[in-house]
Amino acid sequence: MESVIEHHPLKPFLPPNAKILMLGSFPPKRERWSMDFFYPNFNNDMWRILGMVFYNDKNYFADTYNKKYSRDKAVAFCEKYGVALHDTAVSVIRLRDNASDKYLQVVDTTDISKILEQIQSCEAVATTGQKATDIIVDMFKCEEPKVGKRTVIEINGKRFYFYKMPSSSRAYPVSLENKADKYRVMFKELAMIGVNTATAL
Repeated sequence: MESVIEHHPLKPFLPPNAKILMLGSFPPKRERWSMDFFYPNFNNDMWRILGMVFYNDKNYFADTYNKKYSRDKAVAFCEKYGVALHDTAVSVIRLRDNASDKYLQVVDTTDISKILEQIQSCEAVATTGQKATDIIVDMFKCEEPKVGKRTVIEINGKRFYFYKMPSSSRAYPVSLENKADKYRVMFKELAMIGVNTATAL
């Protein structure tokens, strides 16, 4: 059976006020989408994490009755708080019929440098899974942070914080509350919520 190469179905979402670029690996298959946006699988907890962190409501973005996320709310949130979204791969082969990073064979990676040139206000890059982290580490030959922590990387002659965040997949064996706590710390360090505890790059 011939391998099928899938190409990324979404353009990078890059608000002009973006302070952080959050990067996953690659979207799930279309039939698993509950909205036409990033982290679309209703079983993925990214929008629950962000709901808890920014609105103290894990279902802020969710229509639990219809098992859908609200694209309008997700877009409005990203535009308000300056959250850019994309993935580290632009074409892949699924070795199995699921969304697991473990069975994603990356064919082409995203030009992260080019994306960052389009969001001059960006201060941080955050990966939301191990495969995305591996790609960034390999791409920029940088130090891999511990989960929930950050290092500093240089891209295009500019220094960025590089965060490795816990995966929002339920396959990652950590509680939703624990994941939200780590994301909350990151957003506080970037002065996107609460007190600015960030230090100069």
